[in-house]
Amino acid sequence: MGVLETGALIIGFITALRTAELNQQMVEAAKRGDAKAVEALLSKGATVNAKSAYGRTALDIAAGKGHLEVVKVLIKRKANVNARDSFYSATPLTWASSNKHNAVVVALLEAGASGGDTVLLSGVREKDSSLVQALLQKAKFKQDALDSALALVPSDSPAIADLLKKAGAKPLKVGYQIDAETLKSYAGSYEGQGAELMLVPDNGRLLVKFGEQTLYVLTAIDKTSFKPVGEGSVTVAIDRQGDKVTGFTFKRAGINTKFKRSEERKADALKPAPIEEGPVNVAVALNWPSFRGQNASGIADGQMPPTSWDAEKGINVIWKTPIPGLGHACPIVWGDRIFVTTAVSGDPNSKFRPGQYGDVDSVNDSSVHSWRVYCIDKRTGKIVWERTAHEGVPKVKRHTKGSHANSTPATDGTHVVACFGSEGLYCYDFNGKLLWKRDLGVLDSGWFFDPDYQWGFASSPIIYKNLTIIQCDAGKNSFIAAYGLEDGNRVWLTPREEVPSWATPTVYEGKSRSEVVTNATKFVRGYDPLTGKELWRLGRNSEITVGTPVCGNGLIFVTGGYPPIRPVYAIRPGASGDITLEKGKSSNQSIAWSNEKNGTYMPSPIVYSDCLYTCANSGLVTCYDAKTGKQHYQERVRGRGGYTASPVAADGKLYFTSEDGGVQVVKAGPKLELLSSNPIGDVCMATPAISDGMIFIRSQHYLFGIGRQALAKSERPNQPTSR
Repeated sequence: MGVLETGALIIGFITALRTAELNQQMVEAAKRGDAKAVEALLSKGATVNAKSAYGRTALDIAAGKGHLEVVKVLIKRKANVNARDSFYSATPLTWASSNKHNAVVVALLEAGASGGDTVLLSGVREKDSSLVQALLQKAKFKQDALDSALALVPSDSPAIADLLKKAGAKPLKVGYQIDAETLKSYAGSYEGQGAELMLVPDNGRLLVKFGEQTLYVLTAIDKTSFKPVGEGSVTVAIDRQGDKVTGFTFKRAGINTKFKRSEERKADALKPAPIEEGPVNVAVALNWPSFRGQNASGIADGQMPPTSWDAEKGINVIWKTPIPGLGHACPIVWGDRIFVTTAVSGDPNSKFRPGQYGDVDSVNDSSVHSWRVYCIDKRTGKIVWERTAHEGVPKVKRHTKGSHANSTPATDGTHVVACFGSEGLYCYDFNGKLLWKRDLGVLDSGWFFDPDYQWGFASSPIIYKNLTIIQCDAGKNSFIAAYGLEDGNRVWLTPREEVPSWATPTVYEGKSRSEVVTNATKFVRGYDPLTGKELWRLGRNSEITVGTPVCGNGLIFVTGGYPPIRPVYAIRPGASGDITLEKGKSSNQSIAWSNEKNGTYMPSPIVYSDCLYTCANSGLVTCYDAKTGKQHYQERVRGRGGYTASPVAADGKLYFTSEDGGVQVVKAGPKLELLSSNPIGDVCMATPAISDGMIFIRSQHYLFGIGRQALAKSERPNQPTSR
């Protein structure tokens, strides 16, 4: 290669670096809404359609943020208004409309963005009259789009109907009329694909609803076939067995998705009358020292917790203790003491929104908070002591569904370790004396796609021998570290090239060695718990990981429930190096079995007897043979509020806690058998603890001690000491 060719390569390389730097600066300027900076950077040579992480363009980012002036600059510079990101395959119009930036939506449509019909229909469904009005004033729609939108107008939104009629919308011609009684026979709830949908008659049509949201408006083709308004390639067929309606089938592009009629009557039949459960005599009261008990197993055999209760009526509720603030940390138990944490906001109206939804919103509550640790008497529910670990304004925002006290404390019977994320790590003795505290730095864990959305920290500390270990995966500078229990001095710290995760590490204790197992996006990893040295790693995981690894039947189980894959891995302990599966393979020397489509998102799995159980956010429970991965069943347990808490088990029973405050008790085994459905009467996000004949349930406002009503204080077995 000659001097001229070498020089040209160097110049080209330098030019590419400079352009990349300008592109990055342009993206950042678009993100913060600085239109003048975007214009200047484009004039200097930035590429208008340059793509950043996950294939996002500056226009995509500005549209999602609602920065109208930036959007106008980029459109003027010929930005691609229909560019799609590489993860969600969404366009600038998608992000602008989903975030209700109506002025940006109009600007994009005027610039030629496709998808206006979809936005109009969405605005009608969501009763957004301002968006509908803006669209009709600025954008042009074909007659069939206007007519479809009019057909979708909810009956309680006459103003939107008037807007559409003024724009020329006409009532859809009904090809087939179904009598009201037949439509009424189709009404009810239906289950499929892990979700529960409702069919609701409405003025000669059927509405398909998910919770309060209307997904489709169905018009009849014939007596049992329907067509969703605005969905040209979809039909819905009512399924029958004789005169009985058994379900319905979505038919799209040759793919049939079946929904079966919910068998709530069957569930009610399985629910026994209140069980008369007599006194118990637990031989040895089990300690429940950290998230989901010992090594996150979630198992408390021999503790004989109740099967049936009703907290709303006070049945089998031994005590009920108010806990101020908002915290999703789970209770832990040692001896006669229970420990729980919370964060008390200075704003009495601070937003909290449970339920199944896909919003990525953060809560920016900048009031002064108080982070607290509570010690509670297990027998009576009385508060023994409370300590304020920290006071101040939160250093990061939280998710609308989260809290600033998500991490469950841990104890060894002498020390109580509480983690409050960016507000620090604290260690107390059993009398409430602060022994030490450590600053973990700002742990900014949020949406991988847009770090401006902060969701808060959730990984819980664990205790191994004389160490407390904490997994800290954030937007930057992720790490896992161990601190001495006695003095809080850092023993080791291992950097992790990870994006935010919310899983808690688990220790597998084998004959030849112990392994700290962590679940995260880039890799599932195993570490030496005494040194922090990485032992092995496993690639291909969900982009967001929440579930904690669990051990059982000689294997380590890890799940993930968010795209690009939703894996279940059964890992053999003792691995080394990179154990990632070859493409198309489901096992290797270190992976006993796996699948890529049945992993679950929020609740952690549980291994009980010979079965592995996973629970989806919707309450869809899948039971596998733990050793082989053979699926025994996949059925939905009751509860309409979604599932965030992880299942626990004791004495042949599994306990599934739904967000709406119902605990479903299921018989363990390869067939789903509901034993009872038990109301709490309050939102439940935390996983229960089990010990000494009782189950301890933390709700949004209370900590419940639930046991057999016959257990008078004089009948309670002797308790172990606190130490």
